[in-house]
Amino acid sequence: MFYLDPKKLRDPEAAAADVPQDWPAFYQQAAQSARDPRLRAFYQAGVVAPETPLHQVPLVAMDFETTGLNPHKHSIVSIGLIPFHSQRIFCAQARHWIVKPLSGLNQESVVLHGITDADVQQAPDLDRILEDVLQACAGHLVVVHHRGIERPFLAEALRARIQETLLFPMIDTMALEARWHRPPQRWWSRWWRSQPVSIRLADSRARYGLPRYRAHHALTDALATAELFQAQIAHHFDPDTQISELWG
Repeated sequence: MFYLDPKKLRDPEAAAADVPQDWPAFYQQAAQSARDPRLRAFYQAGVVAPETPLHQVPLVAMDFETTGLNPHKHSIVSIGLIPFHSQRIFCAQARHWIVKPLSGLNQESVVLHGITDADVQQAPDLDRILEDVLQACAGHLVVVHHRGIERPFLAEALRARIQETLLFPMIDTMALEARWHRPPQRWWSRWWRSQPVSIRLADSRARYGLPRYRAHHALTDALATAELFQAQIAHHFDPDTQISELWG
């Protein structure tokens, strides 16, 4: 049984380096060691058992828009969340926030996500909406497309504000696409010079016949991720697949 050192709840780099093998035990430990009451409430809501069948798992798709790709230098500027399960997406319960980034905006990111200085001028800091974000995620398993964004950016954002961080299991639809379409390279593959299959969100969706949406809007991308995961379930998994085979 693996337990994460409580000190790592306040160190995003250490937390990212060690992913618990026993998530329910980790949640119980974190609910006792977290200092911020919002984090304690999140952990107290618990997490599904590893053997839970996929079709019984409450899910929430998450997407961030950021001011760049480095969580130590850049910041979250918008958050999209939408709850769903393997058969249904609950659009009426979707949430979207624009937040004031600590690092400020830059021209490159504005071109991508279209969020300007005027948009963030009156926007709340992440700390003001943190309780709402955590309540929307509590009790759900988070689904993202590339956890290399959401996991470290959220950890760093909380470290900067409350000197604690947050760790929870995720299903990564990009990692699943890599599992099927980017197998480990053999030594002879370098001679073929073939282009690797794209596992970007839009290209992954196209493989399942899903429509193309406008990219770089947090809520739209969260919806796109939820739909992609539903398609992945339908094509690759049995509804009784244990969730431990997918989360990380």
